[in-house]
Amino acid sequence: MSILWYLLVGAVVGIIARILLPGRQRLGWFMTVILGAVGAFLAGLLGQYLGWYTFPSWLSFGAAIVVAMILIGLYSASKVR
Repeated sequence: MSILWYLLVGAVVGIIARILLPGRQRLGWFMTVILGAVGAFLAGLLGQYLGWYTFPSWLSFGAAIVVAMILIGLYSASKVR
């Protein structure tokens, strides 16, 4: 169930990150969900490891958006032709 939860939260996080990220991102909805889920997973893992917050919390949701924005920006920059 946790994988499904990360994909669901990842979809929301990825969409919010794409809306907040300026410029044009060259990725589809599938990559948005995947990068959002990876961002949520990494932010949750890092925050819990460092003892900043527990999952789920609003702080972890905000951190997931920031990490997803970084991942989407890096992915978009690597796709520039």
